Amino acid sequence: MKTSNVMPRREFLLRTGGLSSVALTSMLLAEPLVAMPATQTTVLHHPPKAKRVVQLFMSGAASQCDTFDYKPMLEKKHGQKWDVGEKVELFQSKPGKVKKSPWPWKRFGESGKWLNQCVAPLGDVADEMAFIHNMTSKSNVHGPATFMQATGFILPGFPSAGAWVSYGLGNINDNLPTFVVLPDPRGYAPNGPKNWGAGFLPAAHQGTMIRPGTKSPIRDLFPHESAKFINPSSERATLDALRKLNDMHLEKRVGDSRLEARIKSYELAARMQLSATDVLDISKESQSVRRLYGIDAPDTRWNGPMNEGAETRMFGLNCLVARRLLERGVRFVQVWSGADNGFPRRNWDSHEDLRRDHWPLARGMSRGAAALIVDLKQRGLLDDTIVHWTTEFGRMPCSQGSLGRDHNPTAFTNWFAGGGFKGGAVFGPTDDWSWRSADPDHATYCYDVHATMLYQLGIDHTKLIVRHNSIDRRLTDVHGHVIRDLIA
Repeated sequence: MKTSNVMPRREFLLRTGGLSSVALTSMLLAEPLVAMPATQTTVLHHPPKAKRVVQLFMSGAASQCDTFDYKPMLEKKHGQKWDVGEKVELFQSKPGKVKKSPWPWKRFGESGKWLNQCVAPLGDVADEMAFIHNMTSKSNVHGPATFMQATGFILPGFPSAGAWVSYGLGNINDNLPTFVVLPDPRGYAPNGPKNWGAGFLPAAHQGTMIRPGTKSPIRDLFPHESAKFINPSSERATLDALRKLNDMHLEKRVGDSRLEARIKSYELAARMQLSATDVLDISKESQSVRRLYGIDAPDTRWNGPMNEGAETRMFGLNCLVARRLLERGVRFVQVWSGADNGFPRRNWDSHEDLRRDHWPLARGMSRGAAALIVDLKQRGLLDDTIVHWTTEFGRMPCSQGSLGRDHNPTAFTNWFAGGGFKGGAVFGPTDDWSWRSADPDHATYCYDVHATMLYQLGIDHTKLIVRHNSIDRRLTDVHGHVIRDLIA
């Protein structure tokens, strides 16, 4: 094939330097979706205590005062007017009466951590968990608040935490993605795939979706069954031809990471045709492991669109696949619970009936999460694997109607396990109502959580920086403190 001897405009500007380089910078900034150069760093800032992360994200806002943040005041004042001496504006309602949890509380482990009955399966691993109760969000709207927990910003367009970890640390296994997302099989959380996007980082660092238990867990990984004419030899020849064409195309588009990411995705897909088949084959797991995760749990009738057995099977399967991904070298795995797919609700957004919605979700989640922690520990993986549980905000200590709870951005819970965290630790108390931090001036934000997670991975959050649109950007924005009280 003949090629032109005319030097591409960008290459000319790069070679001539001086004002031409300024012109190139201006040109790149003027073009959408083209990030400024962002060379991946793999230099650790200090010795790491962990090398991988699994994040469990409860979409819809799990209620802290019905799961992990025990408040005797709610039981003492149940049914009385909720009055904190100031006007409180809520997302969807006016403050109702004080509402205790529908289920009892109990202490677990040597730490004596109070857990609600709906998350009692986590009691077996309570001494492995480190809790943060005074989490606070800058938004009480699901979309922006989900972005904040996932990316550190309430606006779209910023890289997710998983993308930052992928960018900063790189991959462990060339045959699997560095960052994998296991969505709720019923649908996406608010914002959809933007929650695990790469933003202005190179596109190769975005999350790869896998849907365990479906007919095509990884879409388009294999040729459609109707394409009988495709064989391994022809497929290899096609990929080689595509690579050559893409390389030629890429040479003329300096700074655009999208095509390079596409090329890498083709190459990874070819390798994953073998590796992914293995990682998703849970038939190789023993019956004891299947029972641990509740993979074969029977249906349990419940008053609503969800039942405990189905929730246990879905979340347990994703947790088991997450463990299989982690042990094979995936750096960051994100597991979602709850789908933003209208009514009837199939997420944690319990405005109408908390008892109906939270029980099956919480029981399924807690069994799967507990199994994941136990399984990782038995395999010697928990010490260097961070398990992080989060949600976008919490719920109010007063009732909405008579059965539900409204949004509460000023108090919700996160917890960590493994990865060098101090088991049995509790940080950041809330007030007597679980309404807001006991010390509002020192509430905990996602910035502190992300800074602590990066610290355990050997990264100083203030030094993991990418310059984009003339601004030095980082996962923690200009905020964040490492929560040293939680570090073992």
